[in-house]
Amino acid sequence: MGIKIIATNKKAYHEYYIDETFEAGIVLTGTEVKSIRAGKVNLKESFCRIKNGELFINNMNISPYDFGNRENHDPTRMRKLLLHHAEIDKLIRLTEQKGMAMVPTKIYFKRNYVKLEIGIGRGKNLHDKRQTLKKKEADREMAKALKSVFC
Repeated sequence: MGIKIIATNKKAYHEYYIDETFEAGIVLTGTEVKSIRAGKVNLKESFCRIKNGELFINNMNISPYDFGNRENHDPTRMRKLLLHHAEIDKLIRLTEQKGMAMVPTKIYFKRNYVKLEIGIGRGKNLHDKRQTLKKKEADREMAKALKSVFC
């Protein structure tokens, strides 16, 4: 019973240099958990915010459960994240620095609990994004060449 990754936020790694990550629990309803198990979650446009000493995630889209009834959830509602106070204080200190942001990077199941990984990152400039894409392409070509040589 390890970790089962449900969704990753590739856009976060494209837009930010992720320096540090935190693992947080999420307060969810039953139909939200069922939709997440079905893989119907999207982290692309989501972001984290601290409000009154508590951490929340906004714009995380969890599609309504197909077999739900009138008690189905709102897909993009604000959801509370569960962290220790010391971790929240550290997040506050880190995000007060200029250019730092909290972005969700992935959502997964860990021992039947839904967990969210939050990354603290600095924004990339356009030339940084291009540099990253060039490096990925070069690594891919090198791996392809090594594979053809050894196989």
